[in-house]
Amino acid sequence: MSVIDHILGPRLEPDLVRKHALRFGLPGFFLLAARVLLLVSLFLPYWQLELHAPQYPDNLYLIAYVNHLEGDVAEIDTLNHYIGMRPLEEAARIERSLGVYILIGFVILLELASYIHTRWAVLLVLPALTFPGVFLLDLYLWMRHFGLNLDPEAPLSTAIDPFVPPVLGKGAVGQFETIAMPGPGLWLSIAASGVLILALYFHRRAYLPLLRRQKEQSQKEQGN
Repeated sequence: MSVIDHILGPRLEPDLVRKHALRFGLPGFFLLAARVLLLVSLFLPYWQLELHAPQYPDNLYLIAYVNHLEGDVAEIDTLNHYIGMRPLEEAARIERSLGVYILIGFVILLELASYIHTRWAVLLVLPALTFPGVFLLDLYLWMRHFGLNLDPEAPLSTAIDPFVPPVLGKGAVGQFETIAMPGPGLWLSIAASGVLILALYFHRRAYLPLLRRQKEQSQKEQGN
């Protein structure tokens, strides 16, 4: 067996596919569903922050997509300036510049995974599967870095101690209250991760018996 065959796994005979259409169709269906969810998520917010303060009766909002920020960015930056926090646009510049390409890369990897009938498919699925957690971890690290490295020369630096803004849920800084929540894009990527777990389950269920049979046949041929 060649290296390529070892990675791609057994090829399916048309008669076998027709006979077990559901068995061999489910992995590809779930991989397709995950690709669609990730592509749609590109156009939706991944994270949202709502800021409450007495002087802002309508509140302030920050909306983060994978490649840009929207909402009351300038106003929030002005408030952050007084406590010594850096402008929001300085956070995750590389991540935002690559965000769209990363998600498209995930879609391509999932497309390739649909042609692999061995455990190597897991390596192609894993990046998209873990993406929601990686996104939140990266966001947390940036928020932590900004909150713990305040400018000591800022006008209100003595009034605010360094802090770690919450990535999810409620937080408070002085008279301000924040509510951070996942955006619909992140929810779709989480749903894609759930769908990918199903894809891997049905992938194993479909192809593992064939791989075992192929291995047994190879061992018999070597024995002869």
